Amino acid sequence: MEALFVSTVVVALAEIGDKTQLLAIVLAARFKRPMPIIAGIFAATIANHFLAALVGSQVASILEGQWFRYAVGASFIAMALWTLIPDKLDDVEDKPARFGAFLTTLIAFFLVEMGDKTQIATVALGARFENVIAVTMGTTLGMMIANVPAVFLGDALIRRVPMRAVHITAALLFLAIGLWVVAQTAGWV
Repeated sequence: MEALFVSTVVVALAEIGDKTQLLAIVLAARFKRPMPIIAGIFAATIANHFLAALVGSQVASILEGQWFRYAVGASFIAMALWTLIPDKLDDVEDKPARFGAFLTTLIAFFLVEMGDKTQIATVALGARFENVIAVTMGTTLGMMIANVPAVFLGDALIRRVPMRAVHITAALLFLAIGLWVVAQTAGWV
């Protein structure tokens, strides 16, 4: 349950104001069909985050050892710093949609999520918990918690939520997890 809960909270907070959330708003404005967009986000996130959690878990099982746990802790601390940098979505609005709302969302989300904060966090969570299913479920739930309201409420939601406070909260959560992993590895806790 810890892997599911931590993954959900970390990704839900990290996703607010992220490129993929901005993409959800753009797609909702373009297609005005929320259900296929939500289904596309869900399918893309499951696929992307399953692979990311699997990579993290496999790397953790291969590279067991104290130095690797320190690296995982350091990756969470680095994520804390990265979370404080606001994302921008470049030129998505100008590209014409070749497919319907679902397929466009599925492809766009899967690709935009590559190398994104939440995908890197999912790799780190997979390495930390070595539970691919719980991490995938948690990170997918976190993405849906952050993106479904964005699809329905769009830009109005983003303007009302204090982004800086959300980014600071997410960064503190990443920092706390990173410090906890380092402290556990060092035997301080």
